[in-house]
Amino acid sequence: MEVVARSSERAGAAMRSRAEVDATLQTAKLNPAELLPAVHCLSFGPQAGGGECCLLQLEPGLCAELEAGHSLVIRGEKDEHAVLCSKDKTYDMKIADTSNMLLFVPGCKTPEELNADPGSCNVIHSQIAGFSNNYWELRRCRPKLKKLRKLLMEDPYDGPDSQKDQTLTFSKYTTEDLLSLIQASEEEILHQLQVIDACKIEGYWRILDFDYEMKLLNHVTQLIDSESWPLSKVPLCACLEELGSLEPREMIEHILVSYGRKYVDAGEVFFEMCEDKICRAIAQMLLQNAVKFNLSEFEEVWQQSVPEGMTTRLDQLQGLALVDKSSRPETICLLKVEELPEDNQERFNSLFGIREKWTEVDIIPYIQDLCAEKQTVGALLTKYARSSMLNGVKVYNSRRPIS
Repeated sequence: MEVVARSSERAGAAMRSRAEVDATLQTAKLNPAELLPAVHCLSFGPQAGGGECCLLQLEPGLCAELEAGHSLVIRGEKDEHAVLCSKDKTYDMKIADTSNMLLFVPGCKTPEELNADPGSCNVIHSQIAGFSNNYWELRRCRPKLKKLRKLLMEDPYDGPDSQKDQTLTFSKYTTEDLLSLIQASEEEILHQLQVIDACKIEGYWRILDFDYEMKLLNHVTQLIDSESWPLSKVPLCACLEELGSLEPREMIEHILVSYGRKYVDAGEVFFEMCEDKICRAIAQMLLQNAVKFNLSEFEEVWQQSVPEGMTTRLDQLQGLALVDKSSRPETICLLKVEELPEDNQERFNSLFGIREKWTEVDIIPYIQDLCAEKQTVGALLTKYARSSMLNGVKVYNSRRPIS
């Protein structure tokens, strides 16, 4: 154990001697033999004050990042709760109060360091540079990425000949712009840009207008059909050669990347087209202009609309469309998970406003993106919903009244 002698004296006042320290120990009835010989005598420096410094409690992994020279960034606009981001993770920031005053003492040595240094001065005089009664506590959280799609959808890209793109001055965003506006780490933002199939055009991140995207996909699927290529081996060079006169070559390649898996065979680049994603996109095209669709009629039209050799299944539409099996006839309607609120409670309020009772199979696609690290869908349902049995099937309804 080390002795710390505190003084209310400001810098420049007389410093305590060893005799004064020993007298203090005797008054406190402490046995010097049970303590380390070194003594810290603390006094307030001329600029010492509270509220001028902030303490941040870091987990070992974040400490290691700082020690390696990496940066931590606090992100958030004036109307947002601040988050702290490393290169690949996002953390909520919360102030934690402490009953013990926390002192900032530059160059202060720990008992372990003093023990390892036999030459340590017997009485060490240190100045307090500042103090605090609280610190910032970090908790890993989901990145707040919904704003990313919202910003890019302000000006979707609908082709090189678009008059809108040439005449109107909508906001366009570079990677640096997005890093300053989105509350997420750089890696999480770049990953989400891939998830939403964004592409860089003239240095700016853009999302394709859905109708233009379907036009490009239709060009590719028609070419695959006319050339009788297997869906598992679509050649990039041939696609660019054949379709380059219709659309920009980078847009043709972007569609192949978005709807296929790229690989190299014998030095040539090929794409294996993703059946589920193509079927899902065509379903969205069919559903987007209808409030509800007769389910059996929709399934028939949907299967007829996809490229030959592909098979449609309702499980391809998870998080995109909602089937109502209680209506007669059964119906299906568009309900995209990315258009629902990002906040947990608001998400559940929205879902229970759409439908009073949900089966687990129906609700999971609309809440699984809310799960934090090590959190399960079951834990979310337990917190925000109440379960009951309806005709032998477990259903979930809201724990609170929905207005």
